[in-house]
Amino acid sequence: MNETHLVLGEECFRIQGAIFQVYREMGAGFLESVYQECLEREFFRCKIPFEPQKEIRLAYRGETLVQTFRADFLCFDQVIIEIKAVKEIAPEHRAQILNYLKATGYKVGLLANFGAHPKAIVERFVL
Repeated sequence: MNETHLVLGEECFRIQGAIFQVYREMGAGFLESVYQECLEREFFRCKIPFEPQKEIRLAYRGETLVQTFRADFLCFDQVIIEIKAVKEIAPEHRAQILNYLKATGYKVGLLANFGAHPKAIVERFVL
């Protein structure tokens, strides 16, 4: 029997649960910073290991760059979380998280949009 294995599937499932809980509680209409703070509290409550505003080094052709970026969250030391609070996710938002994954070597990212209605949208990216 073939078993489908999602890369970091259980971790992403737990993160998504926390995202949806924050949305159920807060709804749409707040700034990203509000969702950031609420998600920190929910991750803590759910015992999800996280680092908020994690500064991550970038690389170009195997060389570390001076430039860095700040992930909204790094969870489980492996999953980059990017938060948005926009009406809908645009191609440049998807490109942003894909570029983060490519430039950092991390394999999994979640793009969470709290601005959508009637529910939060979470898109999963795997390199």
